[in-house]
Amino acid sequence: MRQILNARAVATALLACAALIWTSASEAAPLRVERVVVVMRHGVRAPIVGEAPEDTLTGAPWPTWPVPPEHLTPHGAKALEILGDVDRRWLARSGVLPARGCPAPGQLRVWTNTAERTIASGKAFAEGLAPGCDTPIGHLGPNQTDPLFEPLGAAVAPFDPAAAIASIQAYTGGVDQLAARLKPQLDELDRVLDCRAPKGCSPVRPSKLQPSTDGRGIDLTGPVRDASGTAQVLLLQYVEGLSPDRSNWRAVEPAALKRVGALHAALFDVFTRPPYMNARQAGPLGRRVLAALDAPEAGGVDVFMGHDTNVTALAAALGVPLDAPDYARGDVPPGGALVFVALVDKSGKRSVRVYYQTQPLETIRRLDRRVTRSLVAVSLDAFRRRVAEARE
Repeated sequence: MRQILNARAVATALLACAALIWTSASEAAPLRVERVVVVMRHGVRAPIVGEAPEDTLTGAPWPTWPVPPEHLTPHGAKALEILGDVDRRWLARSGVLPARGCPAPGQLRVWTNTAERTIASGKAFAEGLAPGCDTPIGHLGPNQTDPLFEPLGAAVAPFDPAAAIASIQAYTGGVDQLAARLKPQLDELDRVLDCRAPKGCSPVRPSKLQPSTDGRGIDLTGPVRDASGTAQVLLLQYVEGLSPDRSNWRAVEPAALKRVGALHAALFDVFTRPPYMNARQAGPLGRRVLAALDAPEAGGVDVFMGHDTNVTALAAALGVPLDAPDYARGDVPPGGALVFVALVDKSGKRSVRVYYQTQPLETIRRLDRRVTRSLVAVSLDAFRRRVAEARE
């Protein structure tokens, strides 16, 4: 474990140094933005049925949501529209979008997954980027699986469940050990749920990995699977403004949400970060991002509106951490995004900057305009190699 921690410390230091060198180089040579690619998680949605397991105990009733399960809420749409407006002003300064009026045809390209929450999120974000312009929102039909966002379900590459499980166990040290390391966060979740049951508030089931029924993925059961969904529901109801209220859910507050958010972040240590899983989860969308960056002459802005799995998979393929104020390390909040900026200097030399962008917790809740963008240092060559592995 000490070697792992030391390796992480060295990697963090190298990323920081690379970011400083990159920044210094950009200050020395004026750069022009040619194209921008945004890969974003959808906005605030109502919980998925079963996301918090039905046998989870709580000290207060779950709040009532204003929309059906899994749907984007009006509040979530407004938060994304505000984010789009903030980004429009930033991108207009770079010249890839107009400061006023509508983009030229094809200058703003939005593609979403087929779920209601992703389509509605694409519309809301596009309305902020180009207000009143009725930007086309592209997506497949409702009964189709989009390989960009759901590559395992679309079976775009051979999938060996045994190899996947071996990779997950090696990456996590075993899902039993992963759950054991999260014992403080599991205890914190019990405190927030406030059920006051002697055996705790969350279901008690053994950790288990097994192939999914269709053989195209992996199913996880146990504490990490159960608690991750509950932690996410608590965050969603907070940013939606449903908790805390005068008498219920008093423990649902930012510091606690950041601590239990590690439970949701741990889900991606199973499904998107282990090398075997990452190559397959990041491959199709990663190739689409690279194709856009390799064709900067198209200009403008590409937006891919998907899920937290898409953002975490690309970040893992890039070899960068996802670290933002208010959120557990490795977790992606609603509207969280990787922003790829293709640049060229006066000599014609091209480069890429990658930003991790989030809205702070209270920004989403209160609908203000604060946005956090952190510049991350990446190796695009390593990224190309990783996404190419999905073809094997």
